[in-house]
Amino acid sequence: MSDAIAAGPEVFSDEASTDQAPVKASERISSLDFIRGIAVMGILAANIVAFGQPFNAYIYPEAFIGGAGDPGGWMWIAQFILVDGKMRGLFTILFGAGMYLFMERTWARGGTRKLQLWRLFILLIFGLIHFFFIWIGDILAMYALIGFIAVACMRWTVKSQLVVGLVGYFFGALLYLAMFSFPYLVVDTSVGDMPEMAEARGAMEEGITAALEDDAEMTEIKQSGDYGAFVERRVSEEGAMVLANPALFFFETFPLMLLGMALYRLGFFSGAFNRSKMVMWGWIGVIGGGLAHLGLGLIVKQAGFTFYAGNAAFLGWSPLPRLAMVLGLAALLVTYSPAWTGWLAERVRAAGRAAFTNYLGTSIVMLFVFHGWALGLFGELNRPQLYLVTALTWVLMLAWSKPWLDRYRYGPLEWLWRCLTYRQLFALKR
Repeated sequence: MSDAIAAGPEVFSDEASTDQAPVKASERISSLDFIRGIAVMGILAANIVAFGQPFNAYIYPEAFIGGAGDPGGWMWIAQFILVDGKMRGLFTILFGAGMYLFMERTWARGGTRKLQLWRLFILLIFGLIHFFFIWIGDILAMYALIGFIAVACMRWTVKSQLVVGLVGYFFGALLYLAMFSFPYLVVDTSVGDMPEMAEARGAMEEGITAALEDDAEMTEIKQSGDYGAFVERRVSEEGAMVLANPALFFFETFPLMLLGMALYRLGFFSGAFNRSKMVMWGWIGVIGGGLAHLGLGLIVKQAGFTFYAGNAAFLGWSPLPRLAMVLGLAALLVTYSPAWTGWLAERVRAAGRAAFTNYLGTSIVMLFVFHGWALGLFGELNRPQLYLVTALTWVLMLAWSKPWLDRYRYGPLEWLWRCLTYRQLFALKR
């Protein structure tokens, strides 16, 4: 599963009043906007391989059409250390924080959690449209479904949210370690040579073949430009992923939502923590987690970047060092971002304020870049060339977001989401 996985409206906006007035600039938490901007840009770097190459190429370099263009696999390792899973983690924490921020303001105006549930239902609709018609890596639907459960926990104490979030995450880390290490041990190590493992090893090797055959069928559809066949296959062959992903990633997503709620209530995003300790623990998390990721990446390299070694590293071995990096990154961005006031930082904040539009808009742009009925570049670009597409798309995000928001109250999809939430037509132009 890719990072795509962006998040829902609660992540993309802290505009949560239940009356018709937009949130005042003074009510916004600047650090949230900046982190959103970084995350929505980073999420494309995480997903670009799966946009432009068969989906399994995201983890398994052999799935690249025409070769990955990554001698030694060092770009794979760099992305694994710096990007993969980190943007998803940031988004999930922000999602939880945004949910509580929304309810805090709703409760202050006499509202109830029914409005939150309605917002999540709208998010689910956005996610289903995104998944079936645009991009298989969507997690809007997953966030909405798990968010329905998280709503029931919003009246918990901060301590309960923090403890359950941490315990749940550690439980999930152990579960994923067992789930994704076993195939690696059977197929890629001497464990699979044991007679009692012969049947399991054969089945797992057939699983690799089946995954690559599925990729080949979708590649043919995307390169042909038959959009109808694209949607038909998504509905008939891949639709079950809408429910499978929330089940598989529940013990990552739900705990991080609770941690996001607790951190928001503790003042983490608004500067209530000691600055020097935030910096110290932030760098410890980033550097320590990064070194652990490097070690895991070298194990995968030594194994030859095999299918199950890659899956084990991404999904089974990295959750704990990834949590350290996610919390470390969040701490550093919260601490340092207030001092970043130049033109680039302001454009990053603007990209964060319009992150919902930027996330879904990026998926639409990639649809035109790679599918056969448009530019037809699917399977044509290697990893370095795909990163160039990423950089050009970042330029596009930064170029449009600030001028638009200088003139309009919301990004286009933020405005649509707000109107649907309150079932009213709000003024868009300032």
